[in-house]
Amino acid sequence: SLSFWISAVFHPLLMATYGCLLIFFSIKNTIFDYLTPLGVKWRITLIVFLFSCLFPAINIYILYKLKRIPSLTLSEQKERTFPYLMTAAFYFGLFYLLLDLNIWPTVKLFVLGGGIAILLVSLINLRYKISAHLTGVGGLLGALIALSYLLKFDMSLYYMIVILVGGILASARLNLNEHRPSQLYTGFALGIFVQTVLFFICGKINFI
Repeated sequence: SLSFWISAVFHPLLMATYGCLLIFFSIKNTIFDYLTPLGVKWRITLIVFLFSCLFPAINIYILYKLKRIPSLTLSEQKERTFPYLMTAAFYFGLFYLLLDLNIWPTVKLFVLGGGIAILLVSLINLRYKISAHLTGVGGLLGALIALSYLLKFDMSLYYMIVILVGGILASARLNLNEHRPSQLYTGFALGIFVQTVLFFICGKINFI
């Protein structure tokens, strides 16, 4: 169905990659656009894609083939926690890999915030089925809000696009009966909170 494909295209595992594409290639006239060589942009984006999407997806597929989880969509609350913890580990591993590289700290913070958000989602999931999809979109929005404020750069258009995507994605998740509205709102709020707080704290210590 259309709702399934919307959920796939805007899967939480892809949000970090979309964030890199936005920062490096879509948002013009910023320090990331002017001062980052094209080859470096693509290499960073590829590394982020591998560790935040491809490797976690392969891990989920292996867990499915080993019958550790009953489905690839992780629809049941009880089957989500372990794959989420493994995905958070990939994010933290990526952050460690990027830590000593001479690249923009913003990318490192975005990855770290993603790992923290996924870890919190996995812990919350023990009691409450929070939406990882909306956490991902909320995290992307939170990072853009923080960057816009810290860099004094207007990103209103991108806010609106991400919010629109979030609304479409929330409707798709409801249509698939994957979540209740409260679970979607909670996930969205969590994503925004983690990224904005992390960026503002690190912005105060000049880590942006």
